[in-house]
Amino acid sequence: MTRVLILILMSVAGWCSTVGAVEVKYWDRLPIAVPLTVGQERILMLDEDIRVGLPSAIASKLRVQSVGGTVYLRASEAIPPTRLQLQSVKSGDIILIDIEALEGSESLEPVKIVAQSQAQTSDVDTKPDPTPAATPVPVVLTRYAAQNLYAPLRTVAPLPGVRRVPLGESSEFSTLLPTEHVSIKGLAAWRLGDYWVTAVKIVNRGPAKVTLDPRHLQATLYAATFQHEYLGHAGTPEDTTVAYLVTRGGDLKHALLLPPLAPEAADHES
Repeated sequence: MTRVLILILMSVAGWCSTVGAVEVKYWDRLPIAVPLTVGQERILMLDEDIRVGLPSAIASKLRVQSVGGTVYLRASEAIPPTRLQLQSVKSGDIILIDIEALEGSESLEPVKIVAQSQAQTSDVDTKPDPTPAATPVPVVLTRYAAQNLYAPLRTVAPLPGVRRVPLGESSEFSTLLPTEHVSIKGLAAWRLGDYWVTAVKIVNRGPAKVTLDPRHLQATLYAATFQHEYLGHAGTPEDTTVAYLVTRGGDLKHALLLPPLAPEAADHES
């Protein structure tokens, strides 16, 4: 079975255009409004692991993922005003949010949700900290990789501590999607602390459209982000995309669940 541990599915275009802005909202028993833009991911950041209660009526319209206190919401079509429950895994406490997804091109910043009791405690014990909440390392690292591949170098924001790492002798990773007729080759990799991000190019070699789903990746990953949601059939402009795969404690090669293809097989797929 696919063992993708954590999926960070942000739109790369959104990352490159958003520079760390965070909207802070306080929970004081009144539902929090969280507007969504169709086709764009919005991030909710909390201070603890969260379960999300999703009404069945919108289950096919809203992709929801919760990872380590961060919730990722992406609407595939317009959604009328709907209430979601965010429940603390540890305490069972519930926070209510009201979402509504509308068509548009507006990029919405991440939302930091703070319980009013936490805010009051912070006001008593410490002075207000003007520094916004730190963005998770996998998000920062993936954004950095995307900028290095697609943005002019002069516009790439420096990332202290990051370094580029070699891909190794083989950059062939087609066993990541063994059930699809695709070739996957590494483009570049970077490391920041205990995290690695590897950018790989995925090319459709078959006559059918391929829908890309991080759950199908045969690797133990901390995060996975596709630049596009699908591949067009071979020979079309849409037959190629890039994926950003984050691993922890080792590079992508050591995270593969299936052994790499033999060199002659890899050359044949290329």
